[in-house]
Amino acid sequence: MPISKTPIQTPPMFNLAWPLLVELGLAIVASVVGTALASRISDEAGAAFAIASQVSAALFILFRIIGAGVSVVVTQNLGGGQREAANKVACAVVGASTWLGAVTGLIAMVGANGLLHLLNTPAEVFPLAAPFLVALGPAMLFDAWNASMAGVMRAHLRTRDTLVVLIIMHLTHFALALLLMHGWGPLPALGLPGFAIALTISRVVGLVLHLMMWRVHLQITVARDDWWRLPRRELSAVLHIGLPGAAENIAWRLAFMVSVATAAELGAKALATQAYVLQLMGGVMMFSIATGLAVEIVVGYLIGAGELREAHRVVKRSLARGLVVCVLIAACAALFGRWLLGWFTQDHEILAAGATLLWITVILEPGRTFNLVVINALRAAGDARFPVMAGAFSMLFVLAGGSWLLGVVLGWGLPGVWIAYAADEWIRGLIMWRRWQTHAWVPHARRSRKRLRTDIVVVEG
Repeated sequence: MPISKTPIQTPPMFNLAWPLLVELGLAIVASVVGTALASRISDEAGAAFAIASQVSAALFILFRIIGAGVSVVVTQNLGGGQREAANKVACAVVGASTWLGAVTGLIAMVGANGLLHLLNTPAEVFPLAAPFLVALGPAMLFDAWNASMAGVMRAHLRTRDTLVVLIIMHLTHFALALLLMHGWGPLPALGLPGFAIALTISRVVGLVLHLMMWRVHLQITVARDDWWRLPRRELSAVLHIGLPGAAENIAWRLAFMVSVATAAELGAKALATQAYVLQLMGGVMMFSIATGLAVEIVVGYLIGAGELREAHRVVKRSLARGLVVCVLIAACAALFGRWLLGWFTQDHEILAAGATLLWITVILEPGRTFNLVVINALRAAGDARFPVMAGAFSMLFVLAGGSWLLGVVLGWGLPGVWIAYAADEWIRGLIMWRRWQTHAWVPHARRSRKRLRTDIVVVEG
């Protein structure tokens, strides 16, 4: 009996990318505003905000076990015309997100002191960072749900809807953060914990909106047992992509945390400088991130539809554009570096050091673009293990080891840390590009197609 499939049309890259770009921009603005609000209290509060946020981001990578795979599996199923299978995967990741989000939040709340000690948090920063990290814990559970639901929405090409949810979440967060951090009327000034409480409330609002949009636009209703159920069949496909993707993210984050510890070893001013420059770098690289996310969606659809040649062309074209744009944006950030850093601090030592780091970023960003675009494409093609296997050596010895060697042992300070960043990104980026250019991903893409066809036979049988 012939298999009935929904016709597939290649999603337009620009229509996918611009809402993603705006989403990333809003997320970066939120982070910058948070850093600015914290730094208005003091530079120590700014450093506390930065280091606690880095720990939170590192813990949240546990969710990448699911997040790295859900978009790929859903897009491949949709590309192959299997809407029902895609919906089952979507509901499955809700339950997985519950468990991973809860574990992540508990680790942050129970282990805040130990985690901050591991990062050599300066004594003057620790009393501010610890309660802030504890207060961030509950938000992680809601972030896990929102991230999985947004990933499914994007896979269904509803990027504009996810943008609407994000805008409402950030507006809610900003309004509440201003009130809770600095006090208003009978409300006391809570400082950094007030920012975290506002974050949790805004994420609850986001979850409600996502549930409504799933029901209205995707015709997916989350049943009561979906919130904790872990269906083996659907999650195994997600984990096939997600586990290697999470391992790569965890390896990078652990190596990066060594560089954060290196900055902390250099003192509170160095840690604050790193925090402010990283905020600006988020703006520099958001075009490359948006391009990489859009490429992952499009390549996933094309692999599901069996259009491997078109997938190769999409990646080459997107990478070329991404490299040009990222260099231009990084150069602009370096030229206006002192003015941009002036949003956070007026300390002349921090301004001078930060400006130097932004010029090194001009060299760093093209290497990062190779990774952001090509790794997402490899993952969408089913070649998820190679990035972590090939990149682990560089992340361990170049990023982590190089940061410590150049920054502390050789005494180069933060410029040495940034040189290690750049070297790691370029080494891994060129390795990933060679993998794609030599078509070593094609057998993995064909196996992904074969699994899709097998699933159809199993369902129909």
